[in-house]
Amino acid sequence: MKILVVGTGAREHAIVHALAHEAALAGGETHELHAAPGNPGIAALAELHAVDALDGAAVAALATSLGVELVVVGPEAPLVAGVADAVRAAGIPCFGPSAEAARLEGSKAFAKDVMAAASVPTALAHVCTDVAQVAEALDAFGAPYVVKDDGLAAGKGVVVTSDRDEALAHAAACFEARGTDGRVVIEEFLDGPEVSLFCICDGTTVVPLAPAQDFKRVGDDDAGPNTGGMGAYSPLTWAPEGLTEEVVTRIAQPTVDEMARRGTPFQGVLYVGLALTSRGTRVVEFNARFGDPETQVVLARLQTPLSAVLLAAARGELADQPRLRWSDGTAVTVVVASHGYPESPRTGDAITGIDAAEALDAVHVLHAGTSTADGGALVSAGGRVLSVVGQGADLDAARERAYAGVAQIALDGSHHRTDIAAKAAAGQVVAL
Repeated sequence: MKILVVGTGAREHAIVHALAHEAALAGGETHELHAAPGNPGIAALAELHAVDALDGAAVAALATSLGVELVVVGPEAPLVAGVADAVRAAGIPCFGPSAEAARLEGSKAFAKDVMAAASVPTALAHVCTDVAQVAEALDAFGAPYVVKDDGLAAGKGVVVTSDRDEALAHAAACFEARGTDGRVVIEEFLDGPEVSLFCICDGTTVVPLAPAQDFKRVGDDDAGPNTGGMGAYSPLTWAPEGLTEEVVTRIAQPTVDEMARRGTPFQGVLYVGLALTSRGTRVVEFNARFGDPETQVVLARLQTPLSAVLLAAARGELADQPRLRWSDGTAVTVVVASHGYPESPRTGDAITGIDAAEALDAVHVLHAGTSTADGGALVSAGGRVLSVVGQGADLDAARERAYAGVAQIALDGSHHRTDIAAKAAAGQVVAL
């Protein structure tokens, strides 16, 4: 199959990696892979095309000229910009929601409205349009305070803090950045461990993938500011039995049904961010695409050919697909971040050691923020630079391999968390 993947990050590299390694799963069949615009890591597996990922007409024209049979839109910004709409209008199957459906991620307030209509359990919330309303909402809920930018913020629009002044300052910054259209959502704090569950949707049918857990804070023991994600692992051996079925029945399917009722069917990935609280399972947030870095570990364990699942979703044929198959093992990914991330990431530093890392057993490296310098050297080009994935029979083995891979990487001033999945491996994570 000819497939075009849109995006530049580790999530897209993970998708391309899974598609490129399907031959062993699909009886030797290989795909012709393309990426727009891709990254240096993806370039080893797919042909790159210098097309603006936010330009729906350009992406659709590229897909048409290549004769691709499936387009996969990875990041949230192109989805909200309507790239999937443009591709579908060109008559090409596309995995990714329409711009209207992607509002589930593009607007926290819209997502809350959909959840309320679908009776989905989530945190109580106030939508605020000025700082005075924010102050009132903060006092109503009390600490810890949860402040969310209503729009897209590349995974860094949320602040959870016990400092009221910090909460107010974040809200004020959101309003300043958005101008007169700015809105901020203040939520009650949800206790308990968080879980990420990706649900593949075709507008009607919902097929869940395996749950994962990511680590949003920059430092060990969840210290420091929120980031786009510093690591993840899957499966979750501590998760309650029946969690996935509960999420599909009470959350994902009702949401997809409500979106269809509104005339905006959701086709793509519904990312359900959950908190397993003392009062039951609650939705923290919806995203309209695969999450990063959870995608890196979930797809590493998927044994059903990914292309078949994505194409079925794009064609509205998920109900006809066989049950997904998963490896019995565990996957852990550790993000290597650049100097100064997340506040002021430095770029342009040389990266070495990736080949040595991938020479290790059951280790592969995905590019998140890399580019090629004029002389051909690989350099950092973003805050999160690489995602090192280790696989093993259990968490201890997978962690050991992931961190062995990280140890091979040289990037001046880089940093990473040393405790990804450590508490889970020690049996210290429990659902409330």
